[in-house]
This record gives sequence, structure tokens and C-alpha cells, in this order.
Amino acid sequence: MSHIIELTLTELTRAIASKEVSALDATQAALDRIAGQDGGETGVGAFLQVFTDKALADARAIDDRIASDGAEAVGPLAGAPVALKDNMCLSYGKTTCASRILEEYESPFTGTAAQRVLDAGGVVVGKTNLDEFAMGSSCEHSALGATRNPWDRSRVPGGSSGGSAAAVAARMVPLALGSDTGGSIRQPAALCGVVGCKPTYGRVSRWGLVAFASSLDQIGPFTTDVKSTALAMNVICGFDHLDSTSADVETPDFLVEIDTPIDGLRIGVPAQARSDQNHPDVTKSFEAAIEQYKALGATIVDIELPHLDYGIAAYYIVAPAEASSNLARYDGVRYGHRAEIEADEDLVALFSKTRAEGFGAEVQRRIMLGTFALSSGYYDAYYNTALKTRRKIKQDFDNAFSDANGGPGVDVVMTPSSPEPAFKHGAKSDDLLAMYLADIYTVTANLAGIGGISIPGGFAEEDGVSLPVGVQLFCPAFGETTLLRAARMYESATEWNRMAPAM
Repeated sequence: MSHIIELTLTELTRAIASKEVSALDATQAALDRIAGQDGGETGVGAFLQVFTDKALADARAIDDRIASDGAEAVGPLAGAPVALKDNMCLSYGKTTCASRILEEYESPFTGTAAQRVLDAGGVVVGKTNLDEFAMGSSCEHSALGATRNPWDRSRVPGGSSGGSAAAVAARMVPLALGSDTGGSIRQPAALCGVVGCKPTYGRVSRWGLVAFASSLDQIGPFTTDVKSTALAMNVICGFDHLDSTSADVETPDFLVEIDTPIDGLRIGVPAQARSDQNHPDVTKSFEAAIEQYKALGATIVDIELPHLDYGIAAYYIVAPAEASSNLARYDGVRYGHRAEIEADEDLVALFSKTRAEGFGAEVQRRIMLGTFALSSGYYDAYYNTALKTRRKIKQDFDNAFSDANGGPGVDVVMTPSSPEPAFKHGAKSDDLLAMYLADIYTVTANLAGIGGISIPGGFAEEDGVSLPVGVQLFCPAFGETTLLRAARMYESATEWNRMAPAM
């Protein structure tokens, strides 16, 4: 069944629908791949939980439904193995957020995005690793063990959705969901050589996603190709009355014109995309992507995004401030880990001990940073200034996408996904600024609330190892149809997405 794991999501669902492959065979192939590649000291470590018995039972049930009613009656993901980042609530298994404070937490409900996957016939085979509470860029900050990059297991897969990216890159599943707060889908997608899409804020319901920064978080898919991303987007997008930030906008069929090139495509390239701080091979791949788009008939437009340089500074005020508020609920009283206290200790001692024991160093750091930024006397200097900067960044993108008042009117904006390929485990552990700068090209999409996608764009050479690098495209809010078509144009003309790590 090795050939099954090599199929893209669209290829696999087509094969299951035509009964060339059964849902049970597809699920068993995924489970065998996970068992053979994920565990042990040298395994990828993408999964925190694997639902072997439940997944096989679900697959058998789907095969029975296909036999009686046909695949169309089951749904567009009928029989496809899927992984969920372990900050998405599921009514079975555990929802840990890779944190000691939620290590034994069992959600009483399933979140909307996960439920839409199940309703579409997807078979959830497990929950994937992440940086604790999605706070990190390397998947080293998981309290339950680090994830390794399938291309070189001495290196990180990126983060925070490193487990989902690694699972797809290692061909354990053809689809995994992640969450993106400042690049947590697109950066690991680039480092693992897969496609990762962050939809427009509000395009996908956040109900059932454990909150990090509520005005920035968004769920999105990892796949091995853009057409499969479009299929996944068709499933998970749409209005949800359970989420007050869900946008009541129509969800188009992203597959209808996915293979139709965009005539006169205009691509905006900001000066910052060509930073001399980029790894040389990242710059080389980015320039090659520009030339490829030119060959496809696109027009490259040099644009100005003057506030792009302030993105990291604004993000690391806004996100920790929201995290400080969202994570206040973990107090040892309602649910999650509860510390043992002495008879003469009070409630404050319970809170303090519980949070000290339950939260890792990076989560504690961000809570303290956010609390400080929101504190009396510092609110205007830090938080309010960051919000004003966020507005300026959004205006920069709005101006780039508009042709009003002589604006460039570009269809998409293009940058590298990450300034460098995957780095060694521990290489940035003592340099937090260097770690945070790994998201320099991604945080602005979250601050502006727009859509973004990372697609495989080539390779960088490091210590004799070839490591994937990504090319990133941004679109205006709710412009994912154009975004996916533009990404597909490049993908159709290159071979990068067809390359997989030697496992």
C-alpha cells in the first residue's frame, strides 16, 4: 500500500470515490506510515496521539456508506486520513495544546473546523504536536517532546504547527489542519516543503480552537499541492454562528478555476523581500520564482510597504497581550492541571503553583510580556502604539491591492515565506530575538487580517543537506480564489511540490 501514501489529497479522494482504493486501505496505509516513521528517538515525532481503533472503525463505516450510497453522499473528503493540530477540540482523545496544564484534558465537544472535516468524510487519525499553546516558531517548545524535520531530523520543522507540517511532508497524511497566529502554518510549511494556507481572518470558524491571540488566530490546511489545499478550503470555510468573529460571506468553490491561469497577473514585490539578511539560497529561490512568474506572463511590480519593518515589534505586543488575557482561565480551579498546596496556603498560592507547574518557559514569558504591556502606565506606550502600527500595516496592504489614486493595484504580494531554511534543534534556544525573527515575513498577514499561502519554492544547501524553502503570496481579504489560482500557476510550472524527503 506504499503507493497510497504518495497520492495527493485530490488524487486519493478521487481514487476512493471510484473504488480503486478503499477508505480502510487508505487509513491503514497512513497508520502504518505513522507507526514506521513517527515514534522512537529518531522518529519524526509529529503525532501526540494516534486514534488507531477509532480511525479504522470510521474508515470501515465510510466504505459501507460508499458501497450503499456512493462517495458523493459521504462528502468530498470521503475516506481521506486527516490529522488535527492538538489545539483543536475533539470530543474523543485529549486536547493538550502540548502543555502540562492540559495534558489530561478531554474536550466535551468537537470544534467547527474539525466537525466539518468529519462531516465531509475525513478520517481523523490523530492529533499533532505544536509549540505549547501555539507559541513558538520551531516546535521545540512542546512540553510533550519536540518534532523533527523529515528532511533532516537534526533540524526543526518550524512552528507552531510543526507536527502538522511534518506529518504531511513525511506523507503520513495527505491533509492536516494547523492554526496560524503569526505564521504558524506558512513558516513550517516552507521549512517542510509543503503547501500551507492561512485564510483571511473570519473565513474559517475558530470555535473549538484553543485561543492564543483571538484577533490573530486562524485555522488553515497543510497539503502537498495547491489543488488539495483548495479542496480542503472548500470543506473548512464558511460562516459559523457559534463564532462571533466568523465572517458571513459566501464561500466560493475554490476548485472551479484553480487550473485557469490569471491573465495579466500583477504581483507586488516589496523591497523588504530582497533583504540582505535572507539566506543566500532563499534569495536565489525567490528571484527564480519571480522569473518563473514573468515567464508565465505575470507583471512584477515593485511596491512600498513602509510599515512592514514594524510587524515583528507590533506582533510581539499584540499577541502576548491577548495571550495574557486568554490564558488567565488556566488557574487550577475549573479544569486542567491543579497543583498541590499546603493546608495553610491560600488561593493565590494555588494559582501561582498551578501556572508555574503547568506552563512552560516560553508561555510564561509571553504571558508576562503581555501583562506588562497592558499594565497601568504602559498601555498607551506599548499596546495602543502596537494597535496603531497594526492599522498602518493593514493600510499599506490595502493601498498595494488598490488601483485608486494611482495605487499599484496588484493581485497578490509576494515575499519569501521564511528568511532561512530549517535550523538545527537548539540553535536559537538562547537567542529569542533570532527565533522571533523567523516570522518576519509572516506576521503582517495576521496583523492585517488578510490571506496568505506558502508554496514550495526550491531548496537551500546547509552542511551538505538540501532543505526546502518557500515562496509566500498574500491576497486581499477574502481573495483566496485569486490567491490559490496564482499559487497554482507557479506550482504547475515547477517540480518542487512533487519532491518528498527520503524516509
